[in-house]
Amino acid sequence: MEQMNYETAIRRLEEIVAELERGGLSLDDSVKLFEEGAALASFCSNALKNAELKIKKLSEAGEEDENA
Repeated sequence: MEQMNYETAIRRLEEIVAELERGGLSLDDSVKLFEEGAALASFCSNALKNAELKIKKLSEAGEEDENA
């Protein structure tokens, strides 16, 4: 997933879900898409966690500046 960002990953994940919901795929293709989707979901989850930590650190730094 090189050059992947959150927005791109979410769009691809939505495409995968739609394709799986349409059906008509072989078992092998379904499993491959599911694996790709699972990896994308993990990527997105990590991206959100990292953003949350960054925001928390920035908020804490701002609070320290106000109290100084």
